[in-house]
Amino acid sequence: MRVKKKEIRDRDVIEGLLRKCAVGRLGTIGSGGYPVVKPLNFVYLDGRIYFHSAREGEKIDDMARDDRVCFEVDVPIRFVKAAHDPCGADYLYQSVIIKGRAHLVEHLDEMLRVLRLLMEKYQPEGGYGAFPEDKLALTAVVAIDVEEMTGKEDLGAHYTPTRGSRPSTRP
Repeated sequence: MRVKKKEIRDRDVIEGLLRKCAVGRLGTIGSGGYPVVKPLNFVYLDGRIYFHSAREGEKIDDMARDDRVCFEVDVPIRFVKAAHDPCGADYLYQSVIIKGRAHLVEHLDEMLRVLRLLMEKYQPEGGYGAFPEDKLALTAVVAIDVEEMTGKEDLGAHYTPTRGSRPSTRP
């Protein structure tokens, strides 16, 4: 990381961000060689990122061609307006970037566990019922095995640092 003072070194803080964020962004290499980024719902579980998808489509095709992926989440904190100097503008945030390898989850028990956890995350009040078998047949669950995980934050000059990060030294 170029700016070491922005690095989040505490794994608990990084994992907390992964649990807190509602939307993640998956990066794959598309069929034409260009990077493709897609927002998606996800859960972080047992050191892996999981998400669901249709069994056919661009994400699945991209991962079948090359299982290397990137995954990103961020928590926007606020935009700091410039006062008489555009260099005073700033964006305060926390983020996590993951590099890893994606694969389809093959075991039905693991698929159902992940799908239930997705529902609990996005509809914690319950009431969603059982997963219909015809829909399950069309649904893929993807796991990303994390190879590298980096946390980064800019909380401004006057903040209490996140446990495991370095305090900002900016004026």
